[in-house]
Amino acid sequence: MNVTILGAGAYALGLALRFNKNNNKIIIWSAVKDEIDVLTKTKKNERALPGVKMPNNFVYTENVQKAIEGSDIVVIAVAMKFISSVCDQIKPFVKDKHILIASKGIEQESYHFASDIVKKKLKTKKVAVLSGPTFAKDMATDELVGLSLATTNSKTKDAIIKALSNNKLKLRPTKDFIGVELCGSLKNVIAIAGGILDGLKVSESTKAMFLTESLNDARKLIKKLGGNEKTILSFAGIGDVLLTCTSNSSRNYSFGMMLGSKTSKEKQDEYLSTHTVEGVYTLKSLYGLIKVRKVKMPFIDLIYNMVFGYKSVDDLIPFLNEKE
Repeated sequence: MNVTILGAGAYALGLALRFNKNNNKIIIWSAVKDEIDVLTKTKKNERALPGVKMPNNFVYTENVQKAIEGSDIVVIAVAMKFISSVCDQIKPFVKDKHILIASKGIEQESYHFASDIVKKKLKTKKVAVLSGPTFAKDMATDELVGLSLATTNSKTKDAIIKALSNNKLKLRPTKDFIGVELCGSLKNVIAIAGGILDGLKVSESTKAMFLTESLNDARKLIKKLGGNEKTILSFAGIGDVLLTCTSNSSRNYSFGMMLGSKTSKEKQDEYLSTHTVEGVYTLKSLYGLIKVRKVKMPFIDLIYNMVFGYKSVDDLIPFLNEKE
């Protein structure tokens, strides 16, 4: 099959390599000319995936029409804040193609999930969401990984499984868009709090308590927003939370550690300016979403207030002890 990857960041390139392993033809699009120029010339994006070289048969382009026409599957792997604008660009060309969303988060302006935006703007039901415990470097080096695939379209499900699944990548289908996308958003926020705890140098036992409470709150929120609470036990749920909340490879976790260890505001701002910390963007969206839906989530409120300086990170420990 012909697969178009929209985005040229770490995870986009990791996915491209996995699709390539199944002998699909890959074309990569980016709106950033420098990214396309460097990839075309060197077959690398050293900033995103250091030391990883793309195959010689990959095609790179800034031209959206060239990228999409003739494609069977279009993968959206851009930062959440660009989802809406990318949909506007690709709308004239997508027609009846399968759309796979690999972006995670909630749009700040609308409080919509990526699938809501894609379905509305592209007027299609051939949409799926991919989410689970996978770092881009592990995708790129062909480690064994498992991912949740949310879709209600059987043809889209079958096409993506055929194009992507193999002995090193397990896809577990579900129809629960809300649960999968909410988990993908929450895990980045939970990872920041997990990093804060490590920055505070709490015990492993306290971190285990925190993860248990976080997962239980996530389960409740999924149910309140209309999803399947069992999704918290999936690759997209507990799998992604465990990976993102316990590894220095997670930018969200690393930023949380800076907060917990009370690193200077200047260094925090410098980190945010040089690293994509999706959890900070998502936190604003998630905080707004629960207010609009009138859902009480004291845990989200506290993380929001700690990240944006309204409360001290020292408040996290007593909160865990006192929360119901």
